[in-house]
Amino acid sequence: MRPEAGAPLWDAAEAAGLVHEFARGHALGKFRLAERVEHVSQTHGDGPGYDVLSFEPRGKERLIEVKTTRARIETPFYVSKNELAVSGEHSELYHVVRLYDFDQCAGWYQLDGSLSQSCALEALNYLAVPA
Repeated sequence: MRPEAGAPLWDAAEAAGLVHEFARGHALGKFRLAERVEHVSQTHGDGPGYDVLSFEPRGKERLIEVKTTRARIETPFYVSKNELAVSGEHSELYHVVRLYDFDQCAGWYQLDGSLSQSCALEALNYLAVPA
């Protein structure tokens, strides 16, 4: 679930990721695949565990989770339990596109595969059920 205060930032970042993938498909001459790029978090919500469905030049799916902050490159970012699970189950398809300094000069990098392999993870929240 997204806090309302961050929604405009996330929406803008996901839109940037969507446009980038659409343009990438066109630049590669893969117009039909580019037309199939989908903003999954808009069409299916957060359930799938990624924001954008795109495609490699030969048609293989790319599951892209867009992570954004207004802060610097070294700032940690949050991932959900679902995103972590999907990145592990579909590691050959999963990519995190990390946008930082989004309000300024907006840099980015990409992490490929399972988040448990590409990131140091720290648990911050637990679900407590009374015994």
